[in-house]
Amino acid sequence: MDARALDIVVYDAPVPYGWMLEEQHRTRAAVQSGARPNTLFLLEHEAVISCGRNAHEDNILLSRERLATLGVAVHTADRGGDVTYHGPGQLVAYPILNLNQWKPSVGWYLRSLEQVLIALLRDYGLQGERVEGMTGVWVNGAKVAAIGVGVHQWVSFHGIALNVSANLEHFGFIVPCGIADKPVASLRRLLPSPPTLPEVRAAFVRHFQEVFEVAGRDATRTDLDA
Repeated sequence: MDARALDIVVYDAPVPYGWMLEEQHRTRAAVQSGARPNTLFLLEHEAVISCGRNAHEDNILLSRERLATLGVAVHTADRGGDVTYHGPGQLVAYPILNLNQWKPSVGWYLRSLEQVLIALLRDYGLQGERVEGMTGVWVNGAKVAAIGVGVHQWVSFHGIALNVSANLEHFGFIVPCGIADKPVASLRRLLPSPPTLPEVRAAFVRHFQEVFEVAGRDATRTDLDA
């Protein structure tokens, strides 16, 4: 098996957060053992608030009961970071990578993911920005992409969430990433003619391959029964 082989798995329908978390764990163990190549999952989630290892409960602004009536689940996640929102119209990418094949450094990995997103935004004439001391990508001071990762024995899981056409009103249910003084943006809000999510997904794959210097195999389209 090529050490840097990359399987790309695309889910076309929104995926429940809990199911995908278990799939990440299964895949991470398989990548770690060498039973499976590095894998990039690309998907949308059903509406969910996820709470990272550093999450503060008071950053969720509505009760669990109220969120349930609005169709928004709440999950604990074994990733870095605070509270964030996922939902339809948001490109989620979970790279399951053996970082020993690149560089065993969480800082390097986070900056590399940011670089993928900055290159993608440039395709659409947007200047992606980093903010000192924070993780993610901003445009004109508004956060357009969140990053929260987990690393176990130098195999990564979790990843990025880029707002393409997500319902930004749902971010009002939380203090996104615990940052109260910065707004949230989407490509739909930033661009007069925003791209579709499949177009953004294709651009993400292209830039991911460039930044991580890896050739991905043809994407496998699947569903929850695969």
